[in-house]
Amino acid sequence: MSNRLTHTKVRSNDAGLNEYSLSELTLYFLKLGTIGFGGPIALVSYMERDLVEQRHWIDKEQYLRGLALAQLAPGPLAAQLAIYIGYLKANVLGATFTGVAFIMPSFLMVVVLGMLYVSYGGLVWMQALFYGIGAAVIGIIVKSAYKLAKLTLKDKALLWIIFVMMCATTAYTEQEILWLFILSGIITLLIFAPPKLFNSKLFSFASPLMLLQSQLPAFMYSEKFTPLTRLMKIFLFFAKAGAFVFGSGLAIVPFLHGGVVQEYHWLTERQFLDAVAVAMITPGPVVITVAFIGYLVAGVTGAIVAALGVFLPVYLFVVIPAPYYEKYAKNLQLNAFVEGVTAAATGAIAGAVIVLGRRAVTDVPTAVIAAATLLVLARFKVPEPILVLAAAMAGFVLFNFKI
Repeated sequence: MSNRLTHTKVRSNDAGLNEYSLSELTLYFLKLGTIGFGGPIALVSYMERDLVEQRHWIDKEQYLRGLALAQLAPGPLAAQLAIYIGYLKANVLGATFTGVAFIMPSFLMVVVLGMLYVSYGGLVWMQALFYGIGAAVIGIIVKSAYKLAKLTLKDKALLWIIFVMMCATTAYTEQEILWLFILSGIITLLIFAPPKLFNSKLFSFASPLMLLQSQLPAFMYSEKFTPLTRLMKIFLFFAKAGAFVFGSGLAIVPFLHGGVVQEYHWLTERQFLDAVAVAMITPGPVVITVAFIGYLVAGVTGAIVAALGVFLPVYLFVVIPAPYYEKYAKNLQLNAFVEGVTAAATGAIAGAVIVLGRRAVTDVPTAVIAAATLLVLARFKVPEPILVLAAAMAGFVLFNFKI
């Protein structure tokens, strides 16, 4: 297997693209999962910068198709795009390797932090770190959101209108509304590529997602599973979270709060806030907070079960539709529909930035940290981990000075 990974080159017929091996792609996502800060918006922006602009491993159209599929399917955006890129290059094997490589570093970090949390009875120092890191993250993702919007919306006025409406809706409701995504896709389809009749291929692509949306909750809470063991409850709850939260790991936080704190009473409010802080100070997907929660509930086994629960639907929602999606990627109606969904999802992510900003930028020092981070990123090429480290130190000092 190692020889195959090392020597098998993935080729492209597209002019101007470089050859690379599956091992190189896997190592890239291992590195991104280890040092990639900033949440889903920043992570997908890094992929575009590294794989499209600098290394020329995939072209912009491939990247945008992958981004659109990741936005159309439920689950955390960055993990879906990583899995799709792996699938694009080496089918199921590539999707598996890139997905595991991207998720594993942050999973291990979060489990270690969970062990420290249990051993020492709290994370007061983490609150201080998050005070600065959370503000810096806002600056990072504002810049990334701007770049992502320019990349996906281009100069089409309708897409910008959808973006603004979805941004405002998400910021106001603090949730992502599925039917608005579908409506946005239908509107762009009818305006950009009006079909003579409703395209059955388009609806055959979207209908499995709609069917699972309606059927899976009933399956998970069927009487067949009562009484459920704690591990089974953990797995099913986080599987539901992975299957029914759209667009970004940020959007999963309100959903998790309702189940973990209010319904099952697995964590206190303070513990839940600490879990969110852990996700924000570690690289990789924000949704990895589920591993920390799982560890607090049932140790290492709980962390593994929670991570499997949330990421298995994500993996399946990319791998299963991917062959059909590529087959019909040139379809005008499907592309128009996806353009609308992409604009809606980009707006929803921007709205999630506003929601997160309300919690992270709470006073003058945090506003200064966020603005300074954004200014540095706009004018200089400073690696994001360095900015995060600087913000953590500043936050630690300022937080303790406040106290």
